[in-house]
Amino acid sequence: MSLPQSLRTSVTPPELELIASQQLIEIIPLIAIEKTAFISGAFGPLQPPRKAQIPLWMAINLKLKKKCHIVAPEWLSVEFLQSRLDEEINEPGFSKLPFRYAEVSKLLLDVQVTFAPDDIQSTDKIRYLLKDLREARQAKSREGVDQINRGELSLSNLCSMEINEIRPFFVHAMGILTHLHRDASAEDQP
Repeated sequence: MSLPQSLRTSVTPPELELIASQQLIEIIPLIAIEKTAFISGAFGPLQPPRKAQIPLWMAINLKLKKKCHIVAPEWLSVEFLQSRLDEEINEPGFSKLPFRYAEVSKLLLDVQVTFAPDDIQSTDKIRYLLKDLREARQAKSREGVDQINRGELSLSNLCSMEINEIRPFFVHAMGILTHLHRDASAEDQP
């Protein structure tokens, strides 16, 4: 994170990735596995070639062992991301994306590079689109700083990573605004 240590009051990106790894994702198992119970729930049975939904962490683990193919989410495609980027550039608000799109895409693309070259198509183009999307959304977040006031700031459709990045700044800025407002109110009273 690019913030100084004094402003790092949020969750770190690796911690957000760990949280995101609990999300269910679709796979095509290559081996049969009986129903297995974990703390987070029971998953399975897995029967090839029937698709199944399991947590992302489990899908990555199975992929590393070459025991499944990961089915990319609909939103992790060039067409979808390009349409969201166009919307991001041309519309005033934030485009609707999955809440944990940044973390899930990073986890999937990191596995894709080394272990899953057949699961996700056009990974380089997807990476560029995700980078452009992130930059466009960060620019909109910075524009939102100009609208900050003591009452309310509305930035709908932010994802978890974006909220996490701006939270320390906004908490600090709102504290300063409240302090300034309180001082101004105290000076106005006789």
